[in-house]
Amino acid sequence: MNPEDAVGLQFTRLRSDQKRALAKLGIQSVRDLLYHFPARYENAGATGTIAAVTAGEEVTLYGTVRKPDIRKTWKSRRPIAEAWLEDASGKIKMMWFSQPYIAKTLHDGMQVKVTGRVAGAGTKTYLANPGINTSPVAPEEIHDSLFAKGAAVPVELYPVYPESQGISSLWLHHALRRVFETHVHERMEDPIPQEILARYNLPTLASALVFIHAPRRLEDAMAARKRFAFEEVFALQTLLQKRRHALSQERALRVHVDRSALASFVASFPFPITGAQTRAIDAITRDFEKTHPMLRLLEGDVGSGKTAVAAATAYLVATSLPEGRIAGTLQVAYLCPTEILAKQHFSTFVSYFKDHPIPIGLITGSECRKFPSRVRYEESAKLSKAAFKKMVSNGEIPIVIGTHALIEKSLAFKHLSYAIIDEQHRFGTMHRQKLVTKDTLAPHLLSMTATPIPRTLALTIYGDLDLTLLDEMPVGRKPIVTEVLAPEKRENAYARVREELEKGRQAYVICPRIDEPDPAKELALQAKSVKAEAARLKKEVFPDATIDILHSRMRPTEKEETMKKFESGETQILVATSVVEVGVNVPNATIILIEGAERFGLAQLHQLRGRVIRSTYQSYCFALPESSGQHTKDRLKAFTSAKNGFELAEYDLALRGAGELAGGKQWGVSDIAMEALKNIKLVEAARAEAVQLIAKDPTLKNHSALALRARAAGEEMHLE
Repeated sequence: MNPEDAVGLQFTRLRSDQKRALAKLGIQSVRDLLYHFPARYENAGATGTIAAVTAGEEVTLYGTVRKPDIRKTWKSRRPIAEAWLEDASGKIKMMWFSQPYIAKTLHDGMQVKVTGRVAGAGTKTYLANPGINTSPVAPEEIHDSLFAKGAAVPVELYPVYPESQGISSLWLHHALRRVFETHVHERMEDPIPQEILARYNLPTLASALVFIHAPRRLEDAMAARKRFAFEEVFALQTLLQKRRHALSQERALRVHVDRSALASFVASFPFPITGAQTRAIDAITRDFEKTHPMLRLLEGDVGSGKTAVAAATAYLVATSLPEGRIAGTLQVAYLCPTEILAKQHFSTFVSYFKDHPIPIGLITGSECRKFPSRVRYEESAKLSKAAFKKMVSNGEIPIVIGTHALIEKSLAFKHLSYAIIDEQHRFGTMHRQKLVTKDTLAPHLLSMTATPIPRTLALTIYGDLDLTLLDEMPVGRKPIVTEVLAPEKRENAYARVREELEKGRQAYVICPRIDEPDPAKELALQAKSVKAEAARLKKEVFPDATIDILHSRMRPTEKEETMKKFESGETQILVATSVVEVGVNVPNATIILIEGAERFGLAQLHQLRGRVIRSTYQSYCFALPESSGQHTKDRLKAFTSAKNGFELAEYDLALRGAGELAGGKQWGVSDIAMEALKNIKLVEAARAEAVQLIAKDPTLKNHSALALRARAAGEEMHLE
């Protein structure tokens, strides 16, 4: 029996409520417990005893509760809960002001861990409003080393873990002590090969588990965290490189590259392309000439021209003959996250291809369309889904743009050669996999995103893709004037909106929510809603303007009608949720107001601001926060000062902490691995080692522990 499984049997003796609490933390085996790492460490002073505390310091103490009681102050009659904390060295009073209920949760003789500031002076010191953690574990057990029975060895650093109701850090500390006494950690196979550990001076698995759960020095804990961060990134990279190697063995439909025809097509764009766009098109073109499928991520800031790169490269595919045929063409599938964006791209492609006789299709949940129409060439025609799917399966529509409907089993391509995925981060890897495996031959894959991603995150999450950056903006684009306005200066933003409307321009107003909350249920929520704000603006601020609303609960036909009115200029102010964050392209809109700006992530704020950088007009963005704390001020200062989205993403990584960046949880990467994203050298080293290892052992036949670790990392990221 695997030693991990043998110790795992101890879990059967837990109460059902404890099992549920552990499951919430993702702990279902002893291995899970060992990999449940502390979020931080607390220092309990030189000895960790009550006798050693001094006034003014923040302490963590373990001891026994004595004489819990409730009393009132003499003058104000303010209720106070109080109790004594006692250990072998002495005792200290604990006091909770205006929190009498705490006394009712304590009883004499209870073993607890408390954290708080020492107040008072001399012999009258006390713990003021300390946090308290109850546990049945005896104090003498807490001060034992995790690895030495009986001896009362002081522990200077106490680990604080992610907790759930019924499972405290103290409980986890005690449980881990029992696990370490079995020495199971010494029998677990290390997923990182010995030579790699030596190369980067990383501790072994057994040592790192000791260092991270019971460090004697902070340096030991940091060494262990570095090792586990490397391990997770290395495991992810191994999985991704294994997939990349397998795909490189597959054959792709070769695209005929006619560079002169491509140059002519690009020259027909209504704007000159940038150097960055030219380099991106060249890189993709070179990949097309290879016999194995391309795997590339195109990352460009808002408004940098990714759609033009997609159109130019799609043109090459749509004008290529399948091998051994004298008629028909290769096909392109362009996957979009929303119906609004799919229709936007369809409209853009039609404008690019209007002088080129290449059919283009649109498929969404609500309709199917084909350009050109048989009746009027310059227009598209609506088709039934059955007719549309038949034309795609016959190869009659070379370029198909759509939403999730593109990856339905019932939609079959005849010669799918090129798959484009827009806003890659909005699709799970399974969506990408479904699109890539729709045909017997693997198509070339281009993933695109306008969401700024730090290089370390891109290398980690998209380790199987080659990275191309669009780091130039189209000629003539002016930087957006961005300001953060306090509530008393809101009128400044409204004055600028009036000026822009007088020039014939249009405006967005973004709100965090759709409806007003139920007062009986959400008294504390102050966020403005689309519906109420639109009504208020019409009544009190812009009575002469045409105002409309857009949000996610509207029917597709309602959204389409609303966007048509805004695109045509019939609507002057569009009040919307962040549904307009991606893809909405109205060049005449030059100003955006973002209500409750602190409620949006920095990347999301940048995307919203990008809605008004679609023309050569001067544009404006006003962030209108509801709170004014230092954290809000720091984040919004970064929003106004960052030169581009990539700089903003790097700042977000440093400011908010790696675990929150772009919703660390949405990527499926653990907090400890996200910490590694501040270290580009570590990420690049992990990737390089994975590439070399997979080149020698593509199936991980000789690295079984690493194969299991990589599979677990893939499941966490929803790659498996």
